[in-house]
Amino acid sequence: MVLTRLACWLAAAAFIGAAATAHAQSFQTAAPQAILIDYETGAVLYEKGADDLVPPASMAKIMTAELVFREMAAGRLSPDAEFVVSENAWRRGGAPSGGSTMFAALKSSIKVSDLIQGLIVHSGNDAAIVLAEGIAGNEFTFAKRMTERARELRMPRSEFRNASGMADPDQKTTVRELAQLALHVIRTYPDQYKVFGQREFTWNRIRQQNRNPLLTMEIGADGLKTGNVDDSGYGLVGSAVIDGQRLVVAVHGLKNARDRGVEARKLLDWGFRSFEVRNLFREGETVGEARTFGGETATVELVAKGPVRLLVPRGATERVTARIVYTGPIKAPVAAGAEIGRLTVVRGDVRALDIPLYARDDVPVGPLTRRAWDAALELGGSWIRQGFAKVTERNR
Repeated sequence: MVLTRLACWLAAAAFIGAAATAHAQSFQTAAPQAILIDYETGAVLYEKGADDLVPPASMAKIMTAELVFREMAAGRLSPDAEFVVSENAWRRGGAPSGGSTMFAALKSSIKVSDLIQGLIVHSGNDAAIVLAEGIAGNEFTFAKRMTERARELRMPRSEFRNASGMADPDQKTTVRELAQLALHVIRTYPDQYKVFGQREFTWNRIRQQNRNPLLTMEIGADGLKTGNVDDSGYGLVGSAVIDGQRLVVAVHGLKNARDRGVEARKLLDWGFRSFEVRNLFREGETVGEARTFGGETATVELVAKGPVRLLVPRGATERVTARIVYTGPIKAPVAAGAEIGRLTVVRGDVRALDIPLYARDDVPVGPLTRRAWDAALELGGSWIRQGFAKVTERNR
């Protein structure tokens, strides 16, 4: 039985609790909010205040870039298209604003490819506004799309009010969701992502350096963005690759630009030297099963897309717990490849893994006798499932 296999894996993993928790707690960062994630496995190696709501500042431009990249990928926007710099974009984000700018001239026409570099390398507020107005007509509508896109990308707490990240009391995110966004951008837009690693960009004869301090530290860093808002401090979302392993880090709330670079590097260095990969399930191996309603079979087997791996402290034996979460029973018909639920793995106090699970095979609608039997079971047993759901929710 599939669930027995999952239980056997959990029993074996019981070797792997307290030692790793102590290992993670032995690392300290001055950042009030921080998270470190392994790119390949999605494993969370470290977190601190990762779900605190904070202003994204210019790190909001990662979401702005995502929407631009998405328009390009869909063929709705060409990198050679040109957008006009409105007076609003010039005054609020350009030279008169006194903030981060690419110094775009009023009423000039700029190619999308140049605006992207101005957005990412220069952190230009004017570039962000011009792109928002060019794509959505105005920045308010574009910001609504940013929030809608956040929901599609499983960022339930992020709220965006502008494309630049300029201070707004209703504009909030978390370092966990910023890191998840970074993972998505790296994975989905590998060619466009390269701009985040560009060291400098010259526009209007003004040469500006990328503000990401990790890019100059010779640690394999190749992106993403910095940001700061006076009331909440300095933040950074970064990524680095060493020996084929990529880590993504996000920190927030530091006192100055130097500290955000130092703390982000400390996290990356610690992550690269302190963890190793443990294989949990091979590619295509059944992870668990979900109960179906009215199907030819009573259950559907669940698989991940690719192998399931977890990073654990080198040489440590750590207790981990896993749970398959889904809303069920799953009503037939079920198509192979349909997303059914999620596998969550907790290491100590850290949610180390959270990945979607998919139906291995089709489950057609069953005969009338099967549907009647399932209906009777559902009617008779719903109060038991509801009670269990409540207990599970309280114990998460």
